[in-house]
Amino acid sequence: MVMKYRIYLEPDEDGVYVATCPTLPGCVSQGHTRAEATDNIREAIEGYLISLRKHGEPVPSSIIEEVIEVVSG
Repeated sequence: MVMKYRIYLEPDEDGVYVATCPTLPGCVSQGHTRAEATDNIREAIEGYLISLRKHGEPVPSSIIEEVIEVVSG
């Protein structure tokens, strides 16, 4: 089953990208590039979900989201 969760990527003061998943409290990772941070947070989310299932905790629902681009001006 494919689940989708929103993540946020922000560069910190050292130039490392910090990735968080607000739906999963405390699920944080990082990487030297956006791609590395994205791969790392994906692994962290997978581990988080495994832990929730193992402990009989509810798994947050997947999001359904569309992204549209608009031209301003």
